[in-house]
Amino acid sequence: MLIRRLARPMLSAIFIFGGINTLRDAPNHAKAAEPLLDKARPAVDALPAQVPTDPQTLVRIDGAVKVGAGAMLALGKFPRLSSLLLAGSIVPTTLAAHAYWEYEDPQERAAQQVHFMKNLGLLGGLLLASVDTGGKPSVGHRAKVKAEKAKKKAAKSAAKGKAAAKAKK
Repeated sequence: MLIRRLARPMLSAIFIFGGINTLRDAPNHAKAAEPLLDKARPAVDALPAQVPTDPQTLVRIDGAVKVGAGAMLALGKFPRLSSLLLAGSIVPTTLAAHAYWEYEDPQERAAQQVHFMKNLGLLGGLLLASVDTGGKPSVGHRAKVKAEKAKKKAAKSAAKGKAAAKAKK
């Protein structure tokens, strides 16, 4: 559908742009992420040793996810998966960069609140894109139809078995 071909690149543009900026300036983005990581320190420390936990590496991973998943969404390749990846990426970014409730200055608080709400809207768009089946029936619907067919087939087989058992008597 034409709307998907237009909307997906429009939705993904901000993520590709933001991901590129993050990769170009990872140290400064890592500084912004440190307070959020400090709050999550117990959970972060419980992760296996193979999982990176330093802010700069995490910020680079986040930037790469934004660029990669954003490009996939824009091109319509694995759009549901790429939307979910971007949705997972926008949550920590929003909490780290736009925690408006932590600002005392009313103007700065209002500016950060606008960015927070913008990201909330983007998250909503990504969640919609993640469940968009492109006009095809959803997995749940297809499973329900298959289950109904299997139930009817089993009932038919049971009826045939009962009839065969009666015929033997």
